[in-house]
Formats: sequence, structure tokens, C-alpha cells
Amino acid sequence: MILVELRKLVLRPRVWVSVLLLCLLPAIVGIFLATADFAPPPGQGGAFLSAVVADGALFPAAALALVLPLFLPIAVAVTAGDSIAGEASTGTLRYLLVRPAGRTRLLAAKMVALAVYVTAAIVIVVLTSLVLGVILFGTGGTPGVAGPGGQPTGVTSLSGQSLSSSGLGLRLLGAVSYIVVSMLGFAAITVFLSTVTDSALGAALGGLAVLITSSVLETLDAAASVKPYLPTHYWLSWIDFFRDPVLWRNIDHGMLLQAGYIVVFFGAAWANFATKDITS
Repeated sequence: MILVELRKLVLRPRVWVSVLLLCLLPAIVGIFLATADFAPPPGQGGAFLSAVVADGALFPAAALALVLPLFLPIAVAVTAGDSIAGEASTGTLRYLLVRPAGRTRLLAAKMVALAVYVTAAIVIVVLTSLVLGVILFGTGGTPGVAGPGGQPTGVTSLSGQSLSSSGLGLRLLGAVSYIVVSMLGFAAITVFLSTVTDSALGAALGGLAVLITSSVLETLDAAASVKPYLPTHYWLSWIDFFRDPVLWRNIDHGMLLQAGYIVVFFGAAWANFATKDITS
């Protein structure tokens, strides 16, 4: 059943359009940075943008910072909202449940397919932005080659320390893994909404409403007591992978929070879907 769900995702044009749009935004920003020949001052603009002009190997990190706050969650909300409600609206849900696989396996297969989609989309963004960054900006040094004082002349971390190519790769892997878990926490919320409505658009809009509400509450001092529990609160903590040493506090808290969202809302989706009267 997982292979069936993956095949359905691969054959949907809108899935590839969403991935293309995710890659397009960093590409446009990179082209403007390269043609303008100057970067934003340190501390201004998106994360890493002030550094990518000197070293294109950091452009994947800048690309992640560009797509995460809005564009990636939108893509996840649309895909997750379509998971169950989309089948109901097209009248195929009843036929899927005729199979002996059962509702639990169907819902689990949908979540696995979502995880594969999120992972693939992020990896494609990282790889395309890496190629584009090296083409537009080159590399700032030769990773792994010792410079003055015995320090490698590779990519510079946010703490000012040099990173080898292997060190940068491991940190990118950690950042990608963290973002995948963060998006799955958000996807679980939208999948739950997809089980309570027959409208894929309604489920997606509900997920986006959660996103907007969480983002607005993040800006309010009056909401300080609930901020640590908001789904978006620790989303940008993946940036801490690029500090030296890595700041694990917020990363650990973010992973635990998203794991909680996955367990709670996938459980709620299962409880609702397992007892739902399927009429469409």
C-alpha cells in the first residue's frame, strides 16, 4: 500500500510543480545576489545570505531558510490536506477501504508517503541550491586543507569557525532531518483535519490557519506562556547546527515538541478515521 501511495504522489503533476516552486525561490534570490554583486549586511536579510556571496557552499542553508517559514509549509499543507479528504471528494475512498488492508494501514501509508515527499522535496532543494551556489558564487576555500594556524580553509560556521566539507555535509544532514520532523509535525495536524472534512482545500486551509495563528502568537508578548508549545516555535532552530559547537538545547526541545504533535494528531486522525462513516 505504501508503494501505491508513493506512485500516486509521483504521478501527480502538482507534486512536481510544488517542488519546482520550492527550488525556484532560492534560485531567484541567488541570481539577484550574484548580479547585484553585494550581500545584505550581517544580521539583515535571510539567514546565511550575507555569507553565500563569499562561499556558495553555504547556499543550501540559505535556501532552507528561504523556503521554511512559508513556502514549504504551504506545499506540505496542500499535500497533507489532500491525503484523505482528496480521496473522499473524488469518490475513491470507499474503493480503497474495500481492500483488506484496513483503515489503519491506509492512514499509515499516507503518512509514510508524506514523509517521503517532504524528505525528497527538501533534498532536491538542497542539491539544486548547492549546484547553483557553487556556479554563482564559487567556494570560499579548499575544504580539508589546513590554513594559517592549522585551521581548515573550508566553509565558515556562524560562530566564525572553519568547517570541512564533511563537517558541512553532516550539519546539512542534521538540518534536513530536523526540518523533515518539523514538517511531519505540521503534516500530522493537517492530516487530522483531512479526516474530519471531505474538502481537500478546506483541510489545507485549516492547516494554513494553524500556521498563521502560530506565527502571529509568536510575535505577541502576551502569548509568552504558550510560545514553547506552538508548532512553529522551534522551526528555525535547525540553524543551530551551523554553530560551533552545535547548540543542542533548542534542537532537542524542537524534536520532542514535533514528536508530540505527530503522536497526538496522528492518533487523533486514526481515532476519527477508524470510526468515521464513509459515505463518499
